[in-house]
Amino acid sequence: MTGAKALWGTLAEHGITTVFGYPGGAIMPVYDALTFYPEVRHVLARHEQGAIHAAEGWAKATGEIGVCIATSGPGATNLVTGLADAMLDSVPLLAITGNVARHLMGTDAFQEADITGITLPITKHNYVVRDVEELPRVIAEAIRIARSGRPGPVLVDIPKDIQLAAYHGEVARPHARPEHPSPKLEAIARAKELLLAAKKPVIMAGGGSLDASAEITALARAWDIPVITTLMGLGAFPSSDPLWLGMPGMHGSVAANRAISEADVLLGIGLRFDDRVTGRVNGFAPNAAIIHVELDAAEIGKIVRVGVPVRGDAVVAAQMLTEGAQKLDLPEWHAQIEEWKSRTVTPTEWGAGFAVKSVVDRLRPDDILSSDVGQHQMLAAQLAHFEKPRRWINSGGLGTMGFGFPAAIGAGMAEPGVTSIVIAGDGGFQMTLQELATLKMYDIRNVKICIINNSYLGMVRQWQELFHEKRYSEVWLGDSNPDFVKLAEAYDVPGYRATNAGELPGMIDAWLANPKSALLEIVVPHEHGVFPMVPAGAALYEMIETEPPRKQATPDLSAEMAAAAEEAKNA
Repeated sequence: MTGAKALWGTLAEHGITTVFGYPGGAIMPVYDALTFYPEVRHVLARHEQGAIHAAEGWAKATGEIGVCIATSGPGATNLVTGLADAMLDSVPLLAITGNVARHLMGTDAFQEADITGITLPITKHNYVVRDVEELPRVIAEAIRIARSGRPGPVLVDIPKDIQLAAYHGEVARPHARPEHPSPKLEAIARAKELLLAAKKPVIMAGGGSLDASAEITALARAWDIPVITTLMGLGAFPSSDPLWLGMPGMHGSVAANRAISEADVLLGIGLRFDDRVTGRVNGFAPNAAIIHVELDAAEIGKIVRVGVPVRGDAVVAAQMLTEGAQKLDLPEWHAQIEEWKSRTVTPTEWGAGFAVKSVVDRLRPDDILSSDVGQHQMLAAQLAHFEKPRRWINSGGLGTMGFGFPAAIGAGMAEPGVTSIVIAGDGGFQMTLQELATLKMYDIRNVKICIINNSYLGMVRQWQELFHEKRYSEVWLGDSNPDFVKLAEAYDVPGYRATNAGELPGMIDAWLANPKSALLEIVVPHEHGVFPMVPAGAALYEMIETEPPRKQATPDLSAEMAAAAEEAKNA
């Protein structure tokens, strides 16, 4: 067989059923060989960034590896943002790129790029395959690395002549997954001592705790300790449980941020204490002894002081911490938390928060909710409730606009029996809207797109309002936004629009009831904020709990815009 056939054979042997990609000259032999492997479905995206974000969505929804393919040069460099995104969010991903033939490498040949050099800082590992006999082994090893330990992206670059070369061996079999290290008994014992003596304990669960959801839930209930789930950890603990306090950090809940600031013991599981969670580091959990359970030793003590480091698998650590647990009798702590929880402000007036809440309130337990990046992302994270892990998909560490829609496609294709909803802004959606063609081409019927249209780059506008004296610089989109409903219909995707609170419920009903994938545009007032909010450089206890009164209201033109759009449509 050729190297290209050995590639597909190895992927199939590893249980890879779907890949996302875009062909080109330097990867053409791989695409030619694909025709011999019908057991592997290829999804043709409309941009390589759409392909890699779809692969991320697949991986985040399933917990299994996502695979994407691109050609050399611009095809490969269009994967860079997705690789950085996957690296920061610990997403198991395999990116396969073509490159020019080996004798042309280093000559600035047509569409040549040193993609392994470019991506070295943003991949868990990467390879250039220089011998066809090594190709299947490298692919198998790349999959193992991407999946094992703390997951992450791995890139394999295959020169064109390697793809065409004759391969005389067998396809590579899957590696056994290595076991994670077990926590040390003395660290567990010390952690239990702190918990037993605690008067104000709290648990924080991050993205690394998603696969330990059942164990962490049992742990929290056994000790009767309140639980905070980070942006990446939403769903690791059921939101219906009275112990759940919401999300921490820059746009976290009052209860979560106050509890962190007052806690005397903080048990962190599967998180890296990034700056959006901690706020000003020297003001983070100032009274707490911190127990940090984390698989990646490099993260322990990197940002915050740690009293008890516990390196190991979150599942095993949670089980060990649950053994012999004693339910803590802390009525004053729980009463204080209930008071903080009572400060939660539910949006009742027409605006972005009202719109997002109206959508997320319709989520069913198995539905997948993806978001793009911006105000709508924070609103969705604040307002949506998840009872199980891997139902919430977003770009956390890199904050990639354009991520949400293709990620929802990948998640929807991974789980065709559930509804995959994406909430996007009018800015971010336009970065990858061309993937509407992917919905049409593959007749994908379970993706529901919701666009919150405030005619602004809303999060940037909010910062300019609060910290730059309302000098709105390059954030206004309203004069150039398309008619999103017409745009969707051009791709044979049904479109709906709501412009006020009265018509929104009916539009949501129609949007969700449509048997096809569909788009809902919700036109909301231009200026709105997301609160609570911790300003840059502030501690969590210095959060702004509610939106400050506006000094001068800007006239809202949402109704006029909607009327003009309807008039144009009728004309």
